[in-house]
Amino acid sequence: MDKPLTGIRVLDLSRILAGPWCSQHLADMGAEVIKVEHPERGDDTRGWGPPYLQGTRDAAYYLCTNRGKQSIAVDIAREEGQALIHELVRHCDVVLENFKAGGLKRYGLDYESLKASRPDLVYCSITGFGQSGPYARRAGYDFLVQGMGGLMDITGRPDSEPGGGPIKTGVAVVDLFTGMYAATSILSALIGRQRSGEGAYIDMALMDVQVSMLANQAMNYLTSGASPERLGNSHPNIVPYQAFATADGHIILAVGNDAQFQRFCTVAGEPDLAADTRFATNQARVDNRDRLVAQLETLIAARPSAFWLEALEAEGVPCGPINRVEQVFDNPQVQHRGMQMSMSHPDAGDMSLVSNPVCFGGEKLNADRPPPGLGEHTRDVLSAFCPDSASDLEALAHKGIIR
Repeated sequence: MDKPLTGIRVLDLSRILAGPWCSQHLADMGAEVIKVEHPERGDDTRGWGPPYLQGTRDAAYYLCTNRGKQSIAVDIAREEGQALIHELVRHCDVVLENFKAGGLKRYGLDYESLKASRPDLVYCSITGFGQSGPYARRAGYDFLVQGMGGLMDITGRPDSEPGGGPIKTGVAVVDLFTGMYAATSILSALIGRQRSGEGAYIDMALMDVQVSMLANQAMNYLTSGASPERLGNSHPNIVPYQAFATADGHIILAVGNDAQFQRFCTVAGEPDLAADTRFATNQARVDNRDRLVAQLETLIAARPSAFWLEALEAEGVPCGPINRVEQVFDNPQVQHRGMQMSMSHPDAGDMSLVSNPVCFGGEKLNADRPPPGLGEHTRDVLSAFCPDSASDLEALAHKGIIR
């Protein structure tokens, strides 16, 4: 398959999650991604285990976000390493980095320095708080930003309930969102370059992304002046739209309109509930949330999950189970969509990975390379793009500048 980003080359100076998530997506779309790592430590996430891939020293965390890349190990703090990066940039369309604001300037690897080597360069910087402002020099991690940016204050049970209090999400959603915003911004800049011939500097901040992610909750506040409250698994604008305990487990009931609520009430054997003026419309149900939910909890708890899931699905009422991760990968829809994939790894043999969710022409787009070992491609890449240094590679390796 001729992938859409074939011919685009990305020099990836990022590590951890937000930047690598972005570059993995670009690799899946066909871009050639050259991942630059420290010769000794590599990407920090290589050691964020257990678990580790059998036969390797690479943690599952690293494996989830580095498919499709070539790894070169270069010490960018050394003058010779900086020279190698400058030479590589001449052959690259995109540079991606997530050092602290101004962190690469001291190495001569900031945008202004590198665009001298490649005037039409697209350069994307990812930081916690952006390149400007009172927090620009602060380090930013997903967990911190979830708290500072309001997400944790609207996630979790109300303080009045057992177990109440702010909770972070189960995955680093700010990093992931930032990675995808960065990817779409890079693609936009590449399209713009086709028209203007000019590159671009992209300033991505986790905090900015987190604020944008507040979405309807942000607009609830800006429209009403009232800060949203934590509602556990409930929805601030739709009722009933939450998890309920059944006789033998839990289900999610996601009623999106009045007709669905009427059908739910029929299945539950309480059609009069939908005609009650306190519950007949979504606004009325939101206004009378506590009264309605108390009745629904009693109704739903009287029967097992299988009854509700089968009966509600038959009537077109959105509902579903709360699956463990192992159940997710056993799900027939997930299997049909090919979301678990297998790749051959040089040290581990066949390994399982999560597929890119994007389908082009009915096919999933995934890079052909497994996550690379530290410095696996150093000599191949440097020999190809830095011919003047090719004869010196062993000397550079002896000095610890490359691996």
